[in-house]
Amino acid sequence: MYSNERIVTNKDSDAQHGQVVVSLPKTLWMGSMFLIAIIGGWYTFSTISSIVFVITTAVSLCLGHSLGMHRRLIHKSYQCPIWLEYLFVHLGVIVGLAGPIGMIKTHDMRDWAQRQEECHDYFGHKNTMWKDFFWQVFCDIKLTHAPCFNIEQSVSNNRIYKFMEASWMLQQLPLALILFVLGGIDWVIWGVCVRVSVSVVGHWLIGYFAHNHGHRDWHIEKAHVQGHNVPFAALLTMGESYHNNHHAFPGSANLALEKGQVDIGWYVLQGLASLGLVWNLVLPQHLPKREELIRL
Repeated sequence: MYSNERIVTNKDSDAQHGQVVVSLPKTLWMGSMFLIAIIGGWYTFSTISSIVFVITTAVSLCLGHSLGMHRRLIHKSYQCPIWLEYLFVHLGVIVGLAGPIGMIKTHDMRDWAQRQEECHDYFGHKNTMWKDFFWQVFCDIKLTHAPCFNIEQSVSNNRIYKFMEASWMLQQLPLALILFVLGGIDWVIWGVCVRVSVSVVGHWLIGYFAHNHGHRDWHIEKAHVQGHNVPFAALLTMGESYHNNHHAFPGSANLALEKGQVDIGWYVLQGLASLGLVWNLVLPQHLPKREELIRL
């Protein structure tokens, strides 16, 4: 299923008009993470705590956000055993952005809005950096005439995903407990609070640049917002910063489509495929031709 199949529109659906409002849950969640990360991170910094931060961030962003949430749950760009899907999506939840259903809805609404001829600046990251940061991290958008969100029943009726969605902030607790037992409060601060803070800010920052600056090989006709490739962030984002490639071929499991591009997430998928843990990896040549897609 492609993401836009979950968005059901009618003649009144409008991506342009709406109001950006402060979200109390987001403000409390990210405000507490930022506060603990800044103050606690300063007083508990050490070489080992920074290593804990790097490892937990790499695992949650690559296996969780990129391979679990984005390429598997949202775009179905490969197949895998259900236990592996649950593991990857759980790792995606502890990135700290939202639960699985919330992530799908946020992604698909943004994707739908960007492909309209006009859309609200919230969807296109079209404000100053600081204003866009505040909007994306602490606010929600309430469209005047929003389309309906029709998520597939395999997710909406799944007890595991419903539990993850209802408790997505609390999903940090198992990892926090393990880190506390192994390394005390220092590891908890760097493996949870600093990691979540950096991951969320990094996710916003890449989104801001990937929709405003960078090289493009593809253009989508009549789409208000175009994706851009941000090569310098490719290693840090596990290939997710090749956003022009992703806008062109959203169902592709490989995001590095041009010579010299590196997608660590794709390498991980190939390794898992060699072990028989993933299969049916989707590539651009497997996707339906899009008349609105133009090679630049």
